[in-house]
Amino acid sequence: MLLSGLDRFNRRHPWSHNDHYGRWVAARVVASGARDVLDIGCGTGNLAALLRDRGLTVTALESDAATAGIAARRFAGDPAVRVIQAGFADRAPSRRWDAVTLVAVLHHLPLVSTLRDVRDCLAPGGRLVVVGCFRAAGFVDAVAALPALVANPVLGLIRHPAPADTPPAHMSAPVADPRETLAEIRAAVAAELPGARIRRRLFWRYTLVYDAPAGE
Repeated sequence: MLLSGLDRFNRRHPWSHNDHYGRWVAARVVASGARDVLDIGCGTGNLAALLRDRGLTVTALESDAATAGIAARRFAGDPAVRVIQAGFADRAPSRRWDAVTLVAVLHHLPLVSTLRDVRDCLAPGGRLVVVGCFRAAGFVDAVAALPALVANPVLGLIRHPAPADTPPAHMSAPVADPRETLAEIRAAVAAELPGARIRRRLFWRYTLVYDAPAGE
């Protein structure tokens, strides 16, 4: 009963857990010295705008037509952001970027093959920054989620005080339930991206930062 009531309240006061990490992502990209970024699953372009505002050039991929249309109109005439309605599989296969970002996207894609393909998208010394979702499993995940259960409605009231009937446009992209647990993601990352740094985060997320070897 309590959880269902919290869910109804949170739906009335929606806010983006992904955008919560936007400035963190942008800071990690800028710190790497990147100039040219591939943003996979850009949504309506909130992260692309943060990167653009920091002087970076962004290629933004979005597979959902309606969402891509919003992003394309947002950046119409802006030479720093190119929005392409396409999935990751439709990217230019030989292109390399200084940095690649995925925010709440990796769980939509095959985990291991996508990690390999993203690694191959990086220029030598390039940086991958991920904010991901995982499938909760077991006691540790349940306990770790308690702070988020408390903080979520508080931030909802602060960031969206007026009750809403529908989510805002930037939260209307298609969603999917994560398939892999955090332990499974850690194992795949350790195998495919040696040296990557992965951390459990608040609001049912994890973050991943990987720097490609400079000599590759």
